[in-house]
Amino acid sequence: MIQDYDIIVVGGGHAGNEAAAAAANLGSSVLMVTMNMNTIGQMSCNPAMGGIAKGQIVREIDALGGYSGIVSDASTIQFRMLNRSKGPAMWSPRSQNDRMRFAENWRSMLENTPGVDFFQDMVSQLSFDKNGRLNGVVTSMGIKISARAVILTSGTFLNGLIHIGEKQFGGGRAGERAAHGITEQLISLGFDHGRMKTGTPPRLDGRSIDYSKMEVQDGDAEPGSFSYLDIAKLPQQLPCHITYTSPEVHDVLRTGFDRSPMFNGRIQAQGPRYCPSIEDKIDRFADRDRHQLFVEPEGLNTVEVYLNGFSSSLPEEVQAEALRLIPGLEQVKIFRPGYAIEYDYFPPTQLRHSLETKLVEGLYFAGQINGTTGYEEAACQGLAAGINAHLKLREKEAFVLGRSEAYIGVLIDDLITKGTEEPYRMFTSRAEYRILLRQDNADLRLTPRSYEMGLAGEERIRRLDEKREGMNALLGTLRKESIEPEEIESALQELGSAPLRQKVKAASLVPRPHFPLRALGESNAQIAACLADLQSKGEGLANEIIDSVEILLKYEGYIEKEQEMADKLQRLEKIVLSEHFDYAALKGLSIEAREKLSKVKPHTIGQASRISGVSPSDISVLMLHVGR
Repeated sequence: MIQDYDIIVVGGGHAGNEAAAAAANLGSSVLMVTMNMNTIGQMSCNPAMGGIAKGQIVREIDALGGYSGIVSDASTIQFRMLNRSKGPAMWSPRSQNDRMRFAENWRSMLENTPGVDFFQDMVSQLSFDKNGRLNGVVTSMGIKISARAVILTSGTFLNGLIHIGEKQFGGGRAGERAAHGITEQLISLGFDHGRMKTGTPPRLDGRSIDYSKMEVQDGDAEPGSFSYLDIAKLPQQLPCHITYTSPEVHDVLRTGFDRSPMFNGRIQAQGPRYCPSIEDKIDRFADRDRHQLFVEPEGLNTVEVYLNGFSSSLPEEVQAEALRLIPGLEQVKIFRPGYAIEYDYFPPTQLRHSLETKLVEGLYFAGQINGTTGYEEAACQGLAAGINAHLKLREKEAFVLGRSEAYIGVLIDDLITKGTEEPYRMFTSRAEYRILLRQDNADLRLTPRSYEMGLAGEERIRRLDEKREGMNALLGTLRKESIEPEEIESALQELGSAPLRQKVKAASLVPRPHFPLRALGESNAQIAACLADLQSKGEGLANEIIDSVEILLKYEGYIEKEQEMADKLQRLEKIVLSEHFDYAALKGLSIEAREKLSKVKPHTIGQASRISGVSPSDISVLMLHVGR
């Protein structure tokens, strides 16, 4: 009934979708097995993409030829660039999305990707040949499907358990059953596993909300995008709104704490530290008399509303009573209450940097199965797993991004090297080279590498060449043209910037605080002509070029220093350690280092240096040994 495939992707969420698309676009035959084809690309939690550091990840996925940026842009109903008041290393794009269109676009793009097939069923176990090699999967209907590699992207479905107050029932998401069988088989194969928890807020009826009592949060006047390609966007932006809890709301919520699975011990799993439930916020931050809530529309053509910041597993009647004490929600109707969900995960130290498991050749994990949280974190893992599964089958070197190359590289290295005991979320602070890893230069960093292996297409490399040419032309003009003091005097006065005393090169003015590069076009005919030529290439590309050049000039010294540091540390990444290295026999290492190194089995000296408990002196011992 079903043909043999190169790769089977288990799951149709953000990780599974990117994995299937990447592997197929590289030339592999791919089968996506999902429990429900109607929920492919479903936004299980908030209807938004991007945010702090997450927006950089979406741009990196797009630069590599992934689909998340394209799907997000085509379904965006509000776009904001966060942290504009800070330096460009902190700028992070975020979109509010139409939930239904987002999923529709994902499925449409996958269905129009040659090489991707679909089958609706639950995978109950992996299949192995008589020699113990992975050779496919078996579904709950008993159908054996053959493949040379398998990518597990199971999300919250592995033995998922939903909690609402004292009620609990199996499920991987509201209204969908949990997946059973895989965890037990992986444990029998020798994998360590654990449990994690996440939650979601109640969904509300927008017709019953009084928005006049809330603060309006509009999108950017000139909205940007995630994809470097020109994507047709939705014709209008919708506002979000902000409201707040109060001491009265907190008092009502506390009445349900004795029935909360988080407090009465029924949930043992660790939840996300940086996205706590409302009851967790009240307990941990008892001195706070209010918490901010974001009232977010679910789409253009629905009244359903997502209450960001009110994740809860309290009894539904307690949730309802508390909600109606919040300004604007006095008459609110609830479509469904918030809930918590527990699920199985597998500590990611059991993986290689390619996301292939160390115990089973040809088996890859991506997404929440690795202990991460968030659509963006899942999607980039799926992309990496899809690429590497394809390369492995062609006996090619794995595609691994370094920490100075991409946030994706930081995320995967953190997981593989340090592991995680709570849901891992990406932040800019996790990246030591964040000035290099900006959202504006993801294409410059990653598209050439993707193009070399055949994932990024001709259109992407052509646009990148245009961007490079434009940046070089503008930088050349700014470094060549001189500005007389009288030409820029009025602009400097308006900005409160010190006047010029002599003629200077235009490029030297850009690093001044709050000085916009575009102001130079009003003072110099050659610069004005260069800017006009950029505009002829299209407004989106022109804005990208101008912003990137402005960032390079303003932060040139910092960028150079960070690049020098990255180059120095990169030497350690080139010293490869054998997977069979006997650390226990190396007596010069500390006992803790021997234990940690034996468990993680680092691929390089660089990775070994980032393992908690491995000291600089341990690294010196390793380097001396390798040198001999």
